[in-house]
Amino acid sequence: MTKPRPTILLTNDDGLGAAGIRALEDAMRKVAGEVWVVAPLEEKSATSHALSLRTPIRFKQVAERCFAVEGTPADCVILALNKLMPAPPDLTVSGINRGGNMGENVFYSGTLAAAFESTLNRVPAFAVSVASRGEFHYEVAAQFAARLAQKLLDDLEPIRRGTVLNVNVPHPWKNGVRVTRQSRKVTKNLLIEGADPRGQPYFWIHEEIDTSRIQPNTDYAAILDGAISVTPMQIDRTEESAIDRLNNWLEELNGFSLETKKGAASSAD
Repeated sequence: MTKPRPTILLTNDDGLGAAGIRALEDAMRKVAGEVWVVAPLEEKSATSHALSLRTPIRFKQVAERCFAVEGTPADCVILALNKLMPAPPDLTVSGINRGGNMGENVFYSGTLAAAFESTLNRVPAFAVSVASRGEFHYEVAAQFAARLAQKLLDDLEPIRRGTVLNVNVPHPWKNGVRVTRQSRKVTKNLLIEGADPRGQPYFWIHEEIDTSRIQPNTDYAAILDGAISVTPMQIDRTEESAIDRLNNWLEELNGFSLETKKGAASSAD
């Protein structure tokens, strides 16, 4: 019996019209039987894992299996999995993002959030970004994403237990692929001040990278060397090694709680 070709869901945070998701769609059509694209109508970069809780989520079908969503990247995944698609996809791919998602930027990234939202819903996922501060070209990232997708569809074990792969592709790519760790913060946040026509101040957030702080075997180190970085990231953020140490504090912590209650009762009297 012939195995049915897989279904892949694509999303991003740069918006449906972004060049990166179009390059990704073209590449994934060589891997999948069906490719669904459910992406924000407008750019939603740096929205992290925000959900639209106080505004309605609207969508518009723009082509077969292609939808523009008035919402965040996480909204897009929720809508795709619970409303738009007749069955869950075999894999979700988020990207290709215009700009790297490394180090502390993974906490702000809508690209990563979409992949995490998929994994929370038990659909394996990875995110892919082009790390560049100049020109952006997506061919290498798209081809690598297709190869990685095929590998994962053949063997999901590496991401079966709540793991998302965070892929960053340098431009230019020199050669090689590295499995890396998430970098510690190596950037400095800067506020660039200006004034509007009425004289009111405003600020742009800008960052500078301190290359002297980049550690070996990290995402930034791979990109700096011109290699593709693949970082496995977990949904479960529990720090297991801290549990026993915190348990040793429980008696004192519980005592503080009881003292607080007694103090409140005395004040009431």
